[in-house]
Amino acid sequence: MKLLSQTHAEGQAQRLAFIARDCLIDEARLSPKPGLVDSRGNGAHHDLSLALMERSAHSLTPTFLQLARHSWQRPADIALRETVGRLGREGEQQMMAATEGVNTHRGAIWALGLLVSAAAMLDETANAQHIADAAALLARLPDSAAPKVFSKGLKATHRYRVPGAREEAQQAFPHVMKLALPQLLRSRAQGASESEARLDALMAIMTSLSDTCVLSRAGMPGLEAMQNGARAVLIAGGSATAAGKKALARLDAQMLALNASPGGAADLLAATLFLDRVCPPVSCSI
Repeated sequence: MKLLSQTHAEGQAQRLAFIARDCLIDEARLSPKPGLVDSRGNGAHHDLSLALMERSAHSLTPTFLQLARHSWQRPADIALRETVGRLGREGEQQMMAATEGVNTHRGAIWALGLLVSAAAMLDETANAQHIADAAALLARLPDSAAPKVFSKGLKATHRYRVPGAREEAQQAFPHVMKLALPQLLRSRAQGASESEARLDALMAIMTSLSDTCVLSRAGMPGLEAMQNGARAVLIAGGSATAAGKKALARLDAQMLALNASPGGAADLLAATLFLDRVCPPVSCSI
């Protein structure tokens, strides 16, 4: 019986790791995304490409697997929080080695790493909100080994006095749970293709996220352009409509002109896809 339990746990850990990897790849390939790397090209980036993003995603599979293994049916406590932090930092080093020093998925390691751990902590019938809440419990715990240096994202949150990736996780991913997942399900129900529904979910995130990637590159004017442009896509009926497609093209042109890339929103889209795929369909309903 113990062997069966161990085999089941390992199978579930692998499942969570592979889903996290696939969600990063699906996010990267999704097109057309404003200012972001996608199947069309490099967006507002000179050092990124789709091939590099996919290589990065594959390099993180072992990290997600270790996170799931170490978190399996464990409570949220400081010991687990510090283990998750250590594994995340080791995963970041593996990512940087795979990309030759290019930061492709640092924010996604934080968001998806917490969600992988949270999903492993809980019963397999847990719904999306349960997983987001468990991730928030972990995110709110201290990690004594966390580096004290400020990332670009943290610098932007302090300069503009806005919440960042840390607060998003500590608040149980409100942009995922209250905006992106409901929009994803709504667009599907209205007949949008899967790609269109995912683009609409991305737009929903971008309508209000204080995306530190955009703030770092284009300041508050860039952030306002992102939020207003995303809102225009959804008001026009979403990316499945002709008007929505035109609004999305305008937003893409704006982001490229501003050299702005909403990488924070992309990370949260990957998190949205993860929760959508991991939890039971009925439980995922918002």
